[in-house]
Amino acid sequence: MAAKAKKRGGSFVKQAAILAAASLLVRFLGFIYRLPLTNMIGDEGNAIYSGGYYIYTFLLILSSAGLPAAISKLVSERIALKQYRNAHRVFQAALVISTCFGTFFAIVMGLGAHRLADMIDIADSYYSLLTLCPTLVIVAIMSVFRGYFQGMRTMVPTAISQIVEQVFNAFFSVYLAWVFMSINIPEGMTKNIPLASAGGTMGTGIGALAGLVVVVFAYCLIRPYLLWRAERCKQPYEESKRELMGRVLQTAWPIIAGTAVFSITNLIDMGMVVRILQQIGFSEANARALYGQLSGKYVTLTTLPVTISTAVATAALPSIAASVKLKEKKQVRRKMALTYRISMIISVPAAVGISALGPQIIHMLFPSASDGGTLLTVGGVSIIFLALCQTSTGILQGIGHIKVPVVGAILGAITKVILNMVLIRIPSINVLGAVLSTTGCYLVAGVFDVIMLSRLTGTKFDIMGSFLKPIIGSAAMAAATLGSYHVFYQLLQSNTIATLLAICIAVAVYGLVMLLIKGIVEEDLQTVPGGGKLIRVCRRLHLL
Repeated sequence: MAAKAKKRGGSFVKQAAILAAASLLVRFLGFIYRLPLTNMIGDEGNAIYSGGYYIYTFLLILSSAGLPAAISKLVSERIALKQYRNAHRVFQAALVISTCFGTFFAIVMGLGAHRLADMIDIADSYYSLLTLCPTLVIVAIMSVFRGYFQGMRTMVPTAISQIVEQVFNAFFSVYLAWVFMSINIPEGMTKNIPLASAGGTMGTGIGALAGLVVVVFAYCLIRPYLLWRAERCKQPYEESKRELMGRVLQTAWPIIAGTAVFSITNLIDMGMVVRILQQIGFSEANARALYGQLSGKYVTLTTLPVTISTAVATAALPSIAASVKLKEKKQVRRKMALTYRISMIISVPAAVGISALGPQIIHMLFPSASDGGTLLTVGGVSIIFLALCQTSTGILQGIGHIKVPVVGAILGAITKVILNMVLIRIPSINVLGAVLSTTGCYLVAGVFDVIMLSRLTGTKFDIMGSFLKPIIGSAAMAAATLGSYHVFYQLLQSNTIATLLAICIAVAVYGLVMLLIKGIVEEDLQTVPGGGKLIRVCRRLHLL
């Protein structure tokens, strides 16, 4: 029994590493294509792009965002008990639900595109909304296949489909934005920014279609085996599709609700930032530009480092759910501790590094639209609390307390609205108020989730390993980063080269300090891409 538990634990680490590697690559590709896109359409174009994209994201959450986690949990529980036929029926029931919901919300968004664009005070987002309608259906169906594979604890099809999706998305978003930019140029303008933004969102749908093709192909390859295994299995009770549809919805709705509340924070900013900025004296163009910096730069860069913690939480959910079903209490606690530790080891230095070099990073990445660095300096700390929220949510869903994150998300959203109303109205703070409110939102939600998780499981949060040691390593890293940047800049007079060299030094210093103080152990390295090679190198240097 102990050997089997250890094998399952190793499998969780391996799957987390696979998904983390894919997620990092996907995030990197997504980040890379936003650079030429932002340089083409500018901060105002970012506001138009984000206006359509955030509404799409919210409707996507309502239609299918909770399905992968719900399917993953339900499938993994049944596979743990060797109920393979019921596990496959979960997939079939979820496919019906996702297709219906995706189609319904696609029609709603298409018919209400004009009204939705007017409602957020960004009328030019109308074209972006239209191009995103088919994507709702495509992603809804794709989410079911990904959830099914994750429930079987194989992240490879999901990882490959994510990479393919992002490659197509990156290419076609930039290409179509470039093509549409020259169509029907308004009088007195040099390019059509609303249509260029719509071209960028159209690439999202093309990428999603490519990702769907990958997971459907992967499913077709193993379908004969899945059906054979389902027919041969002996299970005490065969669940009907109607019963399973009810269970999928029952499991998915709290996840959807919690995710939707956090998505609403983006809609809150979209509805409040531009309007309040205009009320305190900013012109419409300036208000849009500031919102574009918030959505296109701050949000994009601060969500990038959370990729690994999100991937680990995604891999942990089915693994923890299976261990709970099998009553493996020690394995549940070990996986919880590992998930938190990895999340904070990545997130704390990322938050400190982005805060330290905020203006330099923005100037390096967006040379033709280099405003917004202060947003990163002030709001970098939100990375820590966002990672804490996502990690806690994955664990809570895995142990069956799927409603707890909803309460945390609601408390966070209320905090954000209040802080937005107070802070953005202060002229000297203006758009920074939205950044501070986002940090407050994730802080409240993250702390609430951790406290509730500790009460529900009786497991104490490892303050030293998960928090204090990463802070010590990050403090040393910050000093080395700032010092090295100024030295390199004085020698080379190049912000880009000085920033890149400072980042390299930051990674090296943080890793070395964490290894010396035992803040990183071998099990942690196994969850990151290339972990095996890192372990061998560290052993040769006697750091492990």
